[in-house]
Amino acid sequence: MLVGLVCALGGAAEDRPATYSSVMPARLGGLSVPARVQARGLALARGNSFRTQFWAGINLGSTVPGTQPGELAVSRAVYDRWLADMGRLGIRVIRVYTILRPGFYDALASYNGRHPDVPLLLIQGVWIPEQQFVASGNAYAPAVTNGFRSEIRDAVAVVHGNANLPLRHGHAGGRYRSNVSRWLLAWSLGIEWDQFAVASTDRMNRGRHPYRGQYVRSQRGSTPMESWVASMLDWCAALEAKRGWSRPLTFTNWVTADPLQHAYEPLPKEDMVSIDATHLAATKRWPGGFFASYHVYPYYPDFLRRTPAYQLYRRPWDGKLDPYAGYLHALRAYHGKQVVMVTEFGVPTSLGLAHRGPLGRDQGAHSEREAARMDAQMLDDIRREGYAGGMLFEWVDEWFKLTWNTVEYERPPGRRQLWRDPLNNEAYFGVIAADPGSSRVVTLDGNDNEWTRNGSQVIAESRGPVREARAVKDEGYLYLRLRLEKRESWRTQPITIGFDAYRGGNRGLPGTRGFDPRAETSITIGPGGARLRKAAWIDPLLFQYGFLRHFLPVRPADLRLGSGVWVEPRQILNRPLTVPRSRRRIPVELQSYGTLQWGTTDPRSPGFDDRHLVDGSGKVLELRIPFSFLGFSDPSSLQVLVPNRDGSMSTQTVHGNRMGICIAAGLQHLVTRGYGWDPWNRVLWHERRKAGWPILRAAFARAAR
Repeated sequence: MLVGLVCALGGAAEDRPATYSSVMPARLGGLSVPARVQARGLALARGNSFRTQFWAGINLGSTVPGTQPGELAVSRAVYDRWLADMGRLGIRVIRVYTILRPGFYDALASYNGRHPDVPLLLIQGVWIPEQQFVASGNAYAPAVTNGFRSEIRDAVAVVHGNANLPLRHGHAGGRYRSNVSRWLLAWSLGIEWDQFAVASTDRMNRGRHPYRGQYVRSQRGSTPMESWVASMLDWCAALEAKRGWSRPLTFTNWVTADPLQHAYEPLPKEDMVSIDATHLAATKRWPGGFFASYHVYPYYPDFLRRTPAYQLYRRPWDGKLDPYAGYLHALRAYHGKQVVMVTEFGVPTSLGLAHRGPLGRDQGAHSEREAARMDAQMLDDIRREGYAGGMLFEWVDEWFKLTWNTVEYERPPGRRQLWRDPLNNEAYFGVIAADPGSSRVVTLDGNDNEWTRNGSQVIAESRGPVREARAVKDEGYLYLRLRLEKRESWRTQPITIGFDAYRGGNRGLPGTRGFDPRAETSITIGPGGARLRKAAWIDPLLFQYGFLRHFLPVRPADLRLGSGVWVEPRQILNRPLTVPRSRRRIPVELQSYGTLQWGTTDPRSPGFDDRHLVDGSGKVLELRIPFSFLGFSDPSSLQVLVPNRDGSMSTQTVHGNRMGICIAAGLQHLVTRGYGWDPWNRVLWHERRKAGWPILRAAFARAAR
């Protein structure tokens, strides 16, 4: 894999976090205890005293662009750079989901050795055998229980720097010799539990007695699933105690499996199970203690914006309405004296959108500064509502991620990590952007200086209104530069560009009286801005949610190949719902992405927004077109998405590996040479601090006070 990592991420003195304490494990009950659950938080040890503080941290994934998470492809050099930048941002804790490669623990030990007064602490996660859990529907199945115990055993050995793990697909391996146990703040076992597998576990094991472990126990009234979780925590504690250590324990949980009842939740599956942390407790033999933790996002499940008590909740500290704080308040109150932490929260900076949230905290469609402001406010909500800490999701963007309203359109799924889809919000949660290309291929700014040195191709020349057209690409976008005869001529005479990637056409571009009948996507730049339109017969939304499910109106004739009907592209945000308590019916929710945002993509500019797709000045017009806008299901293998009338999706390869491009400007009808590329299996990418970095740095500093 070729990885471009060209980015100056050094920090000035003001980037450095304030000193909070070095770690000096205490001795309690014959065990070394670097931290423990105390009062309403997690307290760090300094000798025989403990200091409780709010822990503001970050979640760190296991991969980089071009790789799947199971490849664990991050190098030691990358970890060294990332940890240094985390320190500059003011992060105090790193949470990881599974065992990482030895280079991570080596880098952590090295960083903390150089920064003994401001170390980066670790929350180590352990992944369960998820496929076996879901397939069997029984956490007690030997493949699940024994597999999870094995993972926990390996993880304990890893953090103590005493493991030799074989190289296996989907698992980290190698020689682990860096002992990071003194900086391990807590264990977090498990995943966002599948509701149906949890319900099945409880049903199949009905009548089991509560688990009575040496270090962790489940209480009377516990469900079988809760008792199984307690047994896994107890297993982890026993392995730690055998090595002479104790520290806080928790299990991963999410809002879907919280212990609250949600009368306004429209989807029964989102409130069908509960894994209640108040049914678990550490024994006196485990001085590290036990705490509850949850992933809490502001936009899902739907009850977060349907429950009146949350909608009407006012933050006690400033009197402002805040439904997210309202839910946090209710969850915190339920747990009483039990310590609770939010181990995931955040909003993405994608162009695409997947769900609406109260106060505009939507699942996507945020600028980088706007997302940072929202994240900062949520971190403040978490702290003020009495939680032990908040772990922002996540450090760096991950291309492989999927989301519900794009997953069926990114095919084949095994190649999702090889390209960047701005419509997929899950790929845009990072504090650090993972941008395509070894460096920025094109900066939208109305200046075309870079176009003669960025590998672009001249695809057309003429003496008409459009004098020259150039094209170039990276792993996320097709870029076009039009050099015009007259300055900003699009303000008086629209320019329409047609794209032909399919076998078929749509009877000519909109407003051109039949020019370019082979095109199935069009972009028009005019006085009112830039508009994207697609042939109805390539729009998957119309097939899946119009023709098949009747959620939106559609005429079957429009869906015939070459129908000549042009539509505005949209994403579905919610299927029609009925809110149980109020019986209110909510129609299908849609969001258009047919209006292309105009502006610069120069990160140094005050007007920067990574969602900008068009900019122009003088005789230069620049476009940055996501491949997904052009119908591509996988540009790395030149495949476009073909929707079928039964709602299924198939693909076809672009004919001759070359996409047709035509341009209409007034009376000029310019047929270009088109643009093609070879398939790729390796990617280039580069890191960039997102524009919200200063906002988050200030938020982490406030949280540390």
